[in-house]
Amino acid sequence: MTDKLRVFLCHAVENKPVVNNLFEDLVASGFDPWLDTEALLPGMDWVLEIKKAMRASDAVMVCMSTVSIAKEGFVQKELKLAQDIQDEKPSGTIFLIPVKLDKCETPFELKGFQWGDYPAWEDYGKLVQSLNARAKQLGKELGSVKKKRP
Repeated sequence: MTDKLRVFLCHAVENKPVVNNLFEDLVASGFDPWLDTEALLPGMDWVLEIKKAMRASDAVMVCMSTVSIAKEGFVQKELKLAQDIQDEKPSGTIFLIPVKLDKCETPFELKGFQWGDYPAWEDYGKLVQSLNARAKQLGKELGSVKKKRP
């Protein structure tokens, strides 16, 4: 049996409630998401652990909102690291997956990428399809949309 697709969730702390929901949806769909609040333990060097986790991930979902695109801070560093890793992949590789959490403007650096939307449930299926395309590239387990959220 193959293993689950590892998905890093890049986000601004202000978007934590909706990203927590995305984390739970991804787990329910059969993926292995990485979220700082779930993975980091007291005493860990969180900058180092985030960099290691992103490098070890099969895909990165960059969760963007009106808050995160205007914010200065580590979320911008995470975006740049995800872009650097994407640049190391062969053309056509789905790795960096931009996800709009609200009606934010598309940052210049991501204008060439097709966006996904969340938390709209009907759009969540497209995010799963995107992750499954990456899983197929790597020979990993495919995810599925189990059931509609209440």
